[in-house]
Amino acid sequence: MAEQRKKLRLGELLVQQGLLSADQLGIALAEQRQNNIPLGRMLVRLGFITEASIRDIMARTVGQEAIDLAQVVADHEALKLVPQDFARRHRMLPIAYDVDQRVLSLATPELFNVVAFDQLRAMLGPGVEIKTHLAGEAQLEDYIDQFYGHELSVDGILQEIATGEIDYGSLQAGGAEYTQPMVRLVNALLVDAVKRGASDIHFEPEYAFLRIRYRIDGVLETVRSLHKTYMPGITVRVKVISDMNIAETRAPQDGRLSLTLNGRPIDFRVSTHPTIHGENIVLRILDREKSIISIDKLNLAKPTLGKLNLMLARPEGIVIVTGPTGSGKTTTLYSLLAQVNDETVNIMTLEDPVEYPVTLMRQTSVNDAVRMDFANGIRSMMRQDPDIILVGEIRDRDTAEMAFRAAMTGHQVFSTLHTNSALGAFPRLLDIGVLPDIMAGNIIGVIAQRLVRMLCVHCKEAYAPTPEERQVLGAAGAKTSYIYSAVGCARCGNKGYKGRCAVMELLVMDSDLDELVARRATARELRAAAFANDFRPLAEEGIARVLDGTTNLAEVARAIDLTGRVS
Repeated sequence: MAEQRKKLRLGELLVQQGLLSADQLGIALAEQRQNNIPLGRMLVRLGFITEASIRDIMARTVGQEAIDLAQVVADHEALKLVPQDFARRHRMLPIAYDVDQRVLSLATPELFNVVAFDQLRAMLGPGVEIKTHLAGEAQLEDYIDQFYGHELSVDGILQEIATGEIDYGSLQAGGAEYTQPMVRLVNALLVDAVKRGASDIHFEPEYAFLRIRYRIDGVLETVRSLHKTYMPGITVRVKVISDMNIAETRAPQDGRLSLTLNGRPIDFRVSTHPTIHGENIVLRILDREKSIISIDKLNLAKPTLGKLNLMLARPEGIVIVTGPTGSGKTTTLYSLLAQVNDETVNIMTLEDPVEYPVTLMRQTSVNDAVRMDFANGIRSMMRQDPDIILVGEIRDRDTAEMAFRAAMTGHQVFSTLHTNSALGAFPRLLDIGVLPDIMAGNIIGVIAQRLVRMLCVHCKEAYAPTPEERQVLGAAGAKTSYIYSAVGCARCGNKGYKGRCAVMELLVMDSDLDELVARRATARELRAAAFANDFRPLAEEGIARVLDGTTNLAEVARAIDLTGRVS
């Protein structure tokens, strides 16, 4: 009863502050009773309130952020920081440790055990922040047994598989899943990839071994090479948790799985492909927290940010984002939509497939089985009273015609197109079959972008550019006394780079450009008009990021064509 009263008090407080309606509270309580999920989490899941708002309210009342330990995969680095006997005695379970921010996440039913927290801070040393999550007492006891009962590092599990030495005395009743080393090996690899900030995990079979690679900051790197005897177990485990057919090995398969890793929900899109040495498996990591961010946090230059906001201010028309696969087009589109997503507008999306579920947006996946292609999907969405429409990709004439029809009838439309530059969007649309008269006046702007790795701020080194580099840097290079190079340190894994940023060229349409497009002007004329309208090409934007120390020339040259700057 006390727990129920607490939940009601939290809900009533939200209603009193105008953050929740009485109807929404009733729905959340009904769902909470059925699913046995903390009220705060249920309100967020239903989209009635943001996680930040609920965190503030819970901090002001009794609890903080609640967590369901059944969905958590243990982090061995966090477990190493807190001894098992201390965790049992004070009922604290370390669930994640962020090395960069030095934040240790703990699950505990006692948020106000001041003595225990003081002892823990003394044990951890200065500089480590403790973030607490509210957990049920009975559940916490079970999971302390499970998580501390086994070594969850990849090395420890491999040693266990190789030697067969298992401490059966530590196996707990009800924890059968954790008794299987292969289960823990796959979990540990997923945790490791997420902690390293990987976007993809590759399991690649060779003649005598299995290569495991992560794509980190756009570049693949080998993290493990295991003997071929590990292949069947890993393949079956990944297929089982992704709801694939484990008996089918000769045909490609697709699947999905969701886990809570490092204290937050992570989705994986899984794909298998038959090769001569076995099934190749690739998992795309879909981390909602990292992928749906506001445009203010995209590390964009101020002029670029100003132009983006100018585009969003236009009430109707089409915004096109271009770039090769893996250049961050989806992230940019979601960031733009997040800027305008609230209860006053109806945002509808059509994607192939939906990667990041977002509250308040009506999201639909393209489905060949029921003949829901992009063109039919847009036609249907137009009858759903939308304000803003996101079309995953303009890939044929029908889709393009429907997207432009939506833009002409007073809607904001966002979409992607495969071209190499912003100005290249016009000949591409012409090639698809869009008439110049339709393009003119209906395109708000075109964004072409690439992703470049950022230099590690802890180890980058300044040096004087060579004459050849000054030539590539152009006029600004003559005045620059130094630029930076990648070095490598422990914080960036000795790579010299950490994180990525977008380099964008923004073509904001105006009446002059519209007129040129309408009369099929040459590329030279369009380029001249764009430059007169303060257009900066990708190469210039990339050089600007070199000069401000964000990245280096080698990285910009890897993503953007700089050959035109060498005479």
